[in-house]
Amino acid sequence: MTPSSFSRVFQHAIPAVSPYITLLARQNTEGHPRLGITVPKKKVRKAVQRNRIKRCARESFRLRAHQMPNIDIILIAKNGISELDNRSIYEVLNKQWMRLLKRCNNQMQ
Repeated sequence: MTPSSFSRVFQHAIPAVSPYITLLARQNTEGHPRLGITVPKKKVRKAVQRNRIKRCARESFRLRAHQMPNIDIILIAKNGISELDNRSIYEVLNKQWMRLLKRCNNQMQ
């Protein structure tokens, strides 16, 4: 996603919020879902941890993309996510994908 895509999503986003991540989504015209990931250094200090979180997010998104409508999604990591193991990150992400899909389907109808 480009910086202009990010700002477009931020303007009128459909949110899905948890203590560890925030997902923001907005319909796109690309014909497929897209993911943008933000893991701030202030929230997750070590690059190894930031990269691990991004890998988990990309893999989780890849497994769910076929179920998603044409939306742009921004994933923003929050404090405490670096203390979770990979399995817990996947569980948090799966709950958030479900919540986001439900909200997107309700708003797009």
